[in-house]
Amino acid sequence: MIFLESEQYQQKCIQLFNSYKKDISTLLPFAKVEHIGSSAIPHAISKGDLDIYIEVMPDQFEFAINQLKTLNFIEKQNTLRTHELCMLESLNNDDVAFQVVVADSVFTFFLTFRNKLIDSAKLVNEYNQLKLECSHLDHDQYRKVKSDFIQNILNHL
Repeated sequence: MIFLESEQYQQKCIQLFNSYKKDISTLLPFAKVEHIGSSAIPHAISKGDLDIYIEVMPDQFEFAINQLKTLNFIEKQNTLRTHELCMLESLNNDDVAFQVVVADSVFTFFLTFRNKLIDSAKLVNEYNQLKLECSHLDHDQYRKVKSDFIQNILNHL
């Protein structure tokens, strides 16, 4: 796995986020749309992808997913899918994923984790180091190590 320094990818991700946010807000004016993931965290290294958090009320969840698919996204296979979380991936050749989340669900942790790292350069450095140490792992192994790190941060709130 190759990780990019923040200067190599974050500006592009911010521009892409702003573009998608306009489209999402047009389709789902009731949704909360946030930039999450490493590209939203200053000085975080990343594979260069963009994650977008889209929060809706429970009764809007399935409607929101169907609307978002019209932006040329599909449900991500081999990942967690519940009645409160659906991950969509782009077919637009731009390495973008949507995390569609029900408000007040456990999955709002995406925002909590992002905010915790934005507030702590120490945690960003630890996260970057962990990623570099995982560069030889396959994607599933990497996701497991990253998930354990995230859970550890969230457990110490």
